[in-house]
Amino acid sequence: MCAASWGTPPPADSPRLELTDPTPQRASRLASSPDRLFGVSAIEQSRHIVTKIPGPASLELTKRRAAAVSAGVGMTMPVFAARAAGGIVEDVDGNRLIDLGSGIAVTTIGSSAPRVVDAVSAQVADFTHTCFMVTPYEEYVAVAEQLNRLAPGSGQKRSVLFNSGSEAVENAVKIARSHTKKSAVVAFDHAYHGRTNLTMALTAKSMPYKSGFGPFAPEIYRAPLSYPYRDGLIDKEMATDGELAARRAIDIISKQVGADNLAAIIVEPIQGEGGFIVPAEGFLPALLRWCRENNVVFIADEVQTGIARTGAMFACEHEGIEPDLICIAKGIADGLPLSAVTGRAEIMDAAHTSGLGGTYGGNPLACAAALATLETIEADGLIERARQIERLMKDRLHAVQASDDRIGDVRGRGAMIAVEFVNPDDAEPDAKLTNALATAAHAAGVIVLTAGTFGNVVRFLPPLTITDELLSEGLDVVTGLLGAL
Repeated sequence: MCAASWGTPPPADSPRLELTDPTPQRASRLASSPDRLFGVSAIEQSRHIVTKIPGPASLELTKRRAAAVSAGVGMTMPVFAARAAGGIVEDVDGNRLIDLGSGIAVTTIGSSAPRVVDAVSAQVADFTHTCFMVTPYEEYVAVAEQLNRLAPGSGQKRSVLFNSGSEAVENAVKIARSHTKKSAVVAFDHAYHGRTNLTMALTAKSMPYKSGFGPFAPEIYRAPLSYPYRDGLIDKEMATDGELAARRAIDIISKQVGADNLAAIIVEPIQGEGGFIVPAEGFLPALLRWCRENNVVFIADEVQTGIARTGAMFACEHEGIEPDLICIAKGIADGLPLSAVTGRAEIMDAAHTSGLGGTYGGNPLACAAALATLETIEADGLIERARQIERLMKDRLHAVQASDDRIGDVRGRGAMIAVEFVNPDDAEPDAKLTNALATAAHAAGVIVLTAGTFGNVVRFLPPLTITDELLSEGLDVVTGLLGAL
């Protein structure tokens, strides 16, 4: 996909953004491509390796990073991006990498998508900030209107905007507690909900997300998730009967927490960091029914699954459920920081005036990007494109699984597909193989991510704008490397 239509180049005498002490590599790129800063440069949609990965410019920047950035910030690949579009990330050494990660499910419509570039450029020229709580603006209202229209459910809905997925989750819990006048919250095994204090408490995995950062927020409890692959190793019926798995969870919740104390259940319709676990059919509807019967708010954390990623605008739609509240972030604004809570009006309106908000929440630039993102998804048929990507990836990965018993499971929906690697003898998680495969893929110019409580899952999150040819090449590289390991 070419980005040749990305706006009109500015006049030669236009004021230009000057970067303080740019690297020689960046200075060279700017000189050779004067329109680059205005988002109009095309990137060839092909993998192209010109240096060993990481290359010399990335290695130099890695040294600067170590001297300037907190050691607590991780790094999947020591490769520094220069630009990105479609299914390609180009690094500072000129290597073009196939992007099967989308910045962790963020650039769903491709980085710097044309409508987004145009919308944000226009908005930044109008104003960059006023604070919606001080002097509001139409863009925030328009995003809320669109989310209310798109979220599952025919009833009246409301939305509130924030900056990150963690903020959305935190505020969904606040809203649920305000509505129910109860305090306890239940999350699930393998869950990931964020890195703030409350969302760390909701998150299951200790390292690297929680270890050493306690004590955590109280009144957080945990229940077993439906995990069809691992449940099936013990109980075949539990693996396929979602209602049975829900009864197991509800029994624990009832005994250890009690519905009278429970404000909310929060669940990812497909777990993200947990390893793209898709609960057995019937699990989510059974939980929702129990919540409705017991005045418990059902919160769907769709931070990673939402906004067309799974072949529906929201993953809840696959099981026909209508959550009370939905947490939205990542893919909503093509990389600009924006999140939201959208839900039933009577619940969303429970918080007192000024109880919700934040200085930057729903900033106008991110709102402009969100409106352009949603327009792109609907105008360009990207929900159907996610379904096409699912078919292509699953066909290919299931074929590999048939001849490689180290692949315990292939799962996911839409452009959110994962492979779980195991020891063939006992199905124990194989994190060593997983990490070796991801490292080899990175060195070969393919961006993939790992996940899972046991660190044994490779997850694929390609942009929905990636071509079949580029996606197939990325899978060729990964599966070829797997065969050699």
